[in-house]
Amino acid sequence: MQTNVKKSDTELKRDVLAELKYEPSVKLSDIGVLVKDGTVTLNGYASNYSEKWNAVQAAKRVGGVKALADDIVVKLPGSLLRTDGDIARAAANQINWCFSVPTGAVKVTVREGWITLEGEVEWWYQKNAAEDVIRYLAGVKGVTNLITIKPKLVPTDIENTIKSAFERHAVLDAQKIQVETSGNKVILRGKVRNYAERDEAERASWAAPGVFSVDNQLKVEW
Repeated sequence: MQTNVKKSDTELKRDVLAELKYEPSVKLSDIGVLVKDGTVTLNGYASNYSEKWNAVQAAKRVGGVKALADDIVVKLPGSLLRTDGDIARAAANQINWCFSVPTGAVKVTVREGWITLEGEVEWWYQKNAAEDVIRYLAGVKGVTNLITIKPKLVPTDIENTIKSAFERHAVLDAQKIQVETSGNKVILRGKVRNYAERDEAERASWAAPGVFSVDNQLKVEW
């Protein structure tokens, strides 16, 4: 069980480094960790985008991280270099093969190895799936997901639906999270124990039928 004992920056850096070391896909010798007042900055190099992404996710799992800055640069070895055209074709094929993404809903643009996804889907999991299937492609340096969500279902009491989901969730402390709605927009306020809980609250909010956008204003307070 987590406690609310505040960690010093030295302790927090030690824990982040330990979590990065524990993540098998991350080469710790190429990544640096800076900590100031609970804010963690990751810098250095990753050999592919998936390594960079996994390093960020590992840091988010550490209790006590108030904010996270990702300054890791993807430095592809020569064997992984691909033209933008090759990456675009591979990404489009992966998305077309993904049963979770509606056919023709997502447009792929690639510039200098960085993929931008655009389009419109009905559910958050479809937007997330489109990014998931291209994250590990060779040659990718980064992904910007600009896919918008426009549910076809008529929203029915979004606020209570989300609150009920929070109460069922083993990770979330529903009593410390305030849910406000303005039409199809959800606003989250309050305090959470770690960065991972903050992300999970947003994910659970997106899963509610009728949600167009989520404004996550939750603060991490260890």
